[in-house]
Amino acid sequence: MATERTYHDPLHGAITLSRTDRTEALLVELIDTPAFQRLRRIRQLGLASLTFHGGEASRFTHSLGVMAITRRAFDRLCVGMPELLPYRALVLCAALLHDIGHGPFSHTGEELFRTHHEIWTCKILNESLPIQTLLDSHDPSLRSQLVQIYHKSHPIPCLWQLISSQLDCDRLDYLMRDSYMTGVSYGQLDLDRILLALQVDPVTQQLVVARKGLGAIEHYLVVRSFMYSQVYNHGKNIAATWLLDRAFTRARDLLASGQELAVDETVQAWLNGAEVPMMLSDYLAGDDTVFQYHLQRWQANPDSILSDLCRRYCDRNLFKAREVSHLNPTQQQERFHQAQEEMRAIGLNPYYYTGFRVARSKGYALYQKGIKLQQNGELTEISEVSPLIKTIATTQERSWVVAVER
Repeated sequence: MATERTYHDPLHGAITLSRTDRTEALLVELIDTPAFQRLRRIRQLGLASLTFHGGEASRFTHSLGVMAITRRAFDRLCVGMPELLPYRALVLCAALLHDIGHGPFSHTGEELFRTHHEIWTCKILNESLPIQTLLDSHDPSLRSQLVQIYHKSHPIPCLWQLISSQLDCDRLDYLMRDSYMTGVSYGQLDLDRILLALQVDPVTQQLVVARKGLGAIEHYLVVRSFMYSQVYNHGKNIAATWLLDRAFTRARDLLASGQELAVDETVQAWLNGAEVPMMLSDYLAGDDTVFQYHLQRWQANPDSILSDLCRRYCDRNLFKAREVSHLNPTQQQERFHQAQEEMRAIGLNPYYYTGFRVARSKGYALYQKGIKLQQNGELTEISEVSPLIKTIATTQERSWVVAVER
C-alpha cells in the first residue's frame, strides 16, 4: 500500500495525505467511505451551472479543499501554540466532514425538501457504521467532540471558528472555488495573507486577526458580498430554484392523491420527508444523479403540469425572474398578482407558474463573535476599525416575481 494519497486540486495544487501520520491516515479512510464518496454526486453550487456553465464542482472537491486550508491554518497556529496539537485530528476531521450531510442540489435542496445538512451531518457521524467505526477506533471521544465543533459549543472557540465563523476555512474555500468555477474574477482572495494574519488570543482562546491582515480581510468580505449579489442570488438561479420547487411540489401532490407517478423508494422518501421522517439509508441514497433521472423520466408523465415543468427544467427553458426590489411592498404584491392573472389568461395554473421570492444577504454579520482585530494588545470588533466593513454589514434584500416569460 502506498504511504501517500494525493488529490490534485485546481485551487490548492497537490493535496497530499501521509499514511505514516495517524491523523492523515484516518482522513484517507474517511474519504474512502461510501457516505463521503457520495459527495462526488452532489454539486457544490446546486443549480448555478444553469447560469454559470462551469459551476459544476462537487461537495467532495470542496470538502477536500476546506480540509487542505484548515490543515495549513491549524499547523501554523500550532507553531505558536503547541498546546493545540492534541486537537489536530478533531479539527481536520471536522473540516473534512463538515458537509457530509448535504443532500441533492446542496443548499437548493435544503430549501426544496426542508432539510438541514448540519443535522444530517451529526446523524451520519453517529449512525453510519463505517464513519462511526473509524472515528471511534481513532479516539472514542472524537465523535462527541465533532458534534461540539458543529454546534459551536467546544470549550476552545478557535477550534470551531476555523470551521464555522465569520472568517473560516469553509468560506475561504467556497468563495475561491465558486469564483474560479463560475468564471467571475473578483473571488481571487489573498489566501496566504489571510492565513498569516490568523492568530489565537491566549486569554479568550478565540481566533483573531493581526492588524497587518486588515486589508486582506476587507477584500475577503467584499468578495463574499459580491458573490452573493452576483452569483448565489443571480436572477436566473432564483428562477431555476422556483421551477424545480414547483416540479417537486407537483410530484408530491400527485403522489399524495394516488395519481400515476414513476418514483423509486429513495425519491418517494424524500418527497414524503416533511410528513414521514427519513431513514438514514434513504437520505444517503439521495444525490443529484437520482433526482436528475426522475426529472428526465417525468417529462413523459401523463400529468401535463409535471411533464411541462420537468421539460422546462431539463431543457433549461427557465421561468423569468423580474426583480421588483425598487418597488415598495404594496407595489411588489400588485406586480405579483398581475403576473398571476397573466398566467391564468394563457391557461396556466398560477400556483405552479408564478412565484414571489426574497433573498437576503450580508457581507458581514456580528453573529458567532464576529471577527476580532488584535492591535496594541487589545481585541477590537473589526467593523469598528474599518468603515468599509461597517458599510457592507447592512442587510441587502432583493425581491423577484417569477413567472413564465411571455
